[in-house]
Amino acid sequence: MLKLFKRWWNYTTAKLSGDFESRADPKVQLEQAIQEAQEQHRRLKEQAANVIANQKQTEIRLNRAMEEYEKVGNNARQAVMMADDAQKKNDEKKMTEYTSAAEAFANRMIVLEREVEDLKSLHLQASQAADQAKSAVTQNSSALQKKLAERQKLLSQLDQAKMQEQLNVAMTSLNEQVGQDVPSFEEVREKVESRYAKAKGASELNAESVEGRMLEVEQASLNVEAQSRLSEIRAQLGLNEEAASVADSAEAATSQVEGETETA
Repeated sequence: MLKLFKRWWNYTTAKLSGDFESRADPKVQLEQAIQEAQEQHRRLKEQAANVIANQKQTEIRLNRAMEEYEKVGNNARQAVMMADDAQKKNDEKKMTEYTSAAEAFANRMIVLEREVEDLKSLHLQASQAADQAKSAVTQNSSALQKKLAERQKLLSQLDQAKMQEQLNVAMTSLNEQVGQDVPSFEEVREKVESRYAKAKGASELNAESVEGRMLEVEQASLNVEAQSRLSEIRAQLGLNEEAASVADSAEAATSQVEGETETA
């Protein structure tokens, strides 16, 4: 039962991850990746700062131990000189006291020598670690700058990809049926061209038919009658030359109509 549950859980996790990856916005994911890289760089800098701080503290301790070692050495030499001076003066008490003080300073010098040697070793290791930390921060900073520059390139490519995808969808919708009630562009064009061709053909048939010729004759007769009436009006107004010109035009129109009638 437990094994079956684990298999189901793994399957569900993989399916949800796949659905998320397919639906996630690449632009948002890119910003998340950049933010994560910046956060890692910040943590790296903090760690490097701690390493460098440890190197600085070790250096301070080493300098302080060396200063104390030098001071104790000076005190030890001074105690030896004072014990020797007391011995010359046959002052056994002071000689013994100064000798004891010199021995105490000498013992302190031995302890400080060991401490200085240990601090030197620690300081060397800390210095190497600090140099490595500085180098790591520099390299990671360079890598982060490259990622930031690449982000602009990827964002530009993403915008171009989105534009191309929308263009592809638009071009596809011109050649494919969008839905059951929405015809494609090609279907609409064929329908319009078919209706235009039918109307054009019907118009040509009407123009060549007897009824069409009769309409032309009737229209020509009306034009002749109108021209004659205009000629009479011009004659009444004393416009003889223009009236004659109109009459000639009317006669020519009549002859043309008669010729077309005979031909039909």
